[in-house]
Order: sequence, then C-alpha cells, then structure tokens
Amino acid sequence: MESAANEAQLLAEAKQGNRRAFSLLLEPYRNRLWAVCLRTCGHRADAEDALQNTLIAIWQNLPKFRGESSISTWAFRIAQNSALAIIRKRREVTVDEDAAEYVFDRADDTDHAETNAVRDRVQRALETLSEDFRVALVLREFADYTYEQIADYQQVPVQTVRSRLNRARKQLKEALLAQEQIEL
Repeated sequence: MESAANEAQLLAEAKQGNRRAFSLLLEPYRNRLWAVCLRTCGHRADAEDALQNTLIAIWQNLPKFRGESSISTWAFRIAQNSALAIIRKRREVTVDEDAAEYVFDRADDTDHAETNAVRDRVQRALETLSEDFRVALVLREFADYTYEQIADYQQVPVQTVRSRLNRARKQLKEALLAQEQIEL
C-alpha cells in the first residue's frame, strides 16, 4: 500500500513539473520500457530514439494522465506506440519477443558471445512474424500486459489475442528451428 501511495505522491509532484519526482516515478519501469522499445524496434539506435520519444511524450502528457489505467500501463502503451512510429517512419518491419524471454530477462554468468548469438537468432526469427503477432508478444512478455489490455490495444477480442499469441509462439519456434537447420 505504501508503494501505491508513494507512486501517487510522485505522480502528483511530477504533474506539477517536478523532474526528480518524474524520474523516481518511472525508475521501476525504465528497464522494461527500454526492453519494449528495443524488442519492438530491433535496432539499438532506433530503440534509443523510441525511448527518448517515450519519455518526452510521457513528460509532456503527464498532466493529461487521468489514472484510468496504471501509470505503467500508460507508459508501456506510449513506448510501444513510439517504437512502432519509428518502425513505420523507417519503413522497416522489425519487432521482437518471446520464446527466448529467458535470454533477454536473465542476468547470469553465461558466455556473453553465446547469449548475443541467441539474441540475434531470436531477433531474426521474430522479424519473420507479422506485426500483429510481434506486438502482441512484446506487450505480453515485456510490458506485462494482460490479454485484456492487449485486446484493448489491438482493438480485437481477447480470444483473438490468445490465438495470436499461440500462433506467434509456434511460428517463432519454427523459425528458430529452421535457423538451427541452416546453421548445421
């Protein structure tokens, strides 16, 4: 309860223009916002632009935030939209996520070269998915959206989200297996 009260206080102060409160408000979400931008854009430079655009949009629109959703849900939606805007602007079709969630979220002592190689394979596999599938995966796995939130975001029924996620995971697995066959 204290955390929610603290977040409410930081939100109120940030809405009044307090930059330190704004920074503290977003601190718990910063890594996941970065992950959403990076996995959506697929390229570090584009993700940096998307994250910067996200933070600017959040700052500029914070006074308009009505609290109908959590600040994190609102921020992740802005991040996803910022990243998709960059993709569309660059006319690239690159987004990212899922089957190797463990690779992206795990900090362990494994070989970094191997981890980077796996990330690259996953990225290439994700690039084969349709935008609807990739966006659903990014929102589910990195932004922790519920099925209902994804349905609202994509303006489709919840059952469609379930189907997209299921099919996206299967297609991602198939693409990863196909890459393994090529590399052998």
